Amino acid sequence: MKNNKIKLIAKNVIQDEIYALKKIKLSIGNSFTQIVKTILNCKNGKIIISGVGKSGIISKKWAATFSSIGIPSFFLDASNASHGDMGQITSNDIVILISLSGQSEELKNIIQYTSRNKNIKLIGITSKKNSVLYKNSDIKFLLPAVKEADPGNIVPTSSTTMQLALGDAIAIACMRYNNFGKLDFKKFHPGGSLSVKLKTVSDLMLTGNKIPFVQEDTKMKDALTVITKKGMGVLLIKKRNITTGILTDGDLKRLNRKFENFQKLKIKKLMKKNPISVDKNTLAAQALSIMNSKKITSLCVHKENRKNKTVGIIHIHNILKANIS
Repeated sequence: MKNNKIKLIAKNVIQDEIYALKKIKLSIGNSFTQIVKTILNCKNGKIIISGVGKSGIISKKWAATFSSIGIPSFFLDASNASHGDMGQITSNDIVILISLSGQSEELKNIIQYTSRNKNIKLIGITSKKNSVLYKNSDIKFLLPAVKEADPGNIVPTSSTTMQLALGDAIAIACMRYNNFGKLDFKKFHPGGSLSVKLKTVSDLMLTGNKIPFVQEDTKMKDALTVITKKGMGVLLIKKRNITTGILTDGDLKRLNRKFENFQKLKIKKLMKKNPISVDKNTLAAQALSIMNSKKITSLCVHKENRKNKTVGIIHIHNILKANIS
């Protein structure tokens, strides 16, 4: 087979799947809204998703995506459900069954089980209106008929792409409704490169006694002891509990050459006023960008718009050690 023929096949497959996506887009209506609202109103239960074959694989993806945005959900193997795992379905749960034909034998026992319990909602995702699944579902979503991407129209391709997109659409609609943001997302993704990207200043900052604080009336002789002890190359100056200034080790070296009585001077006479401060929920990558643009190595950290009330300090080394760039 020639290279051009291979490329043409690939483009045709993708074109068939694009067509399927256009059809599912046109199918978004009241039943989609019902599904989203039902999931959002599920406060005391779980979202249980099942399917057979390729639809089962898509069901696993739905469950994984829902869980990642704070919607408790899991995949139920349809075959195992008939051999004891049906007990995982309890009152107030929502069961979502995905089946192109809606007639899969493995799903019939789940359909029957949910029908007996009025407190369990069954959502059916199928392309057949006369199927067992469609007829017995509390909420029905009819998938449009599409051509599969293979020559014989038998390999689940366009149909599974469509199912996958529908699950993503439901998940993102719920996510947007709940105002689920980056910080929420981070809670459910503590590992991997994604977690690194979502680390905030509060994850890396130094707090409490580790902050190199000195009072305004501290003499430079004593301030030098503090900066050496804390080992951050910076001092934060405060008046009572309010941060009023900052001095770096570079500043101290220049001031030492400038003033003969340097060590006897009070730090408030020499400090830089209004140090740059960032909110504790600022992404660490953004804090690094601020440091680079301002050509500084440390930032004060505050919360709730109280910029002169420092709750932590972050050094450029803290960020780089976390592999953030």
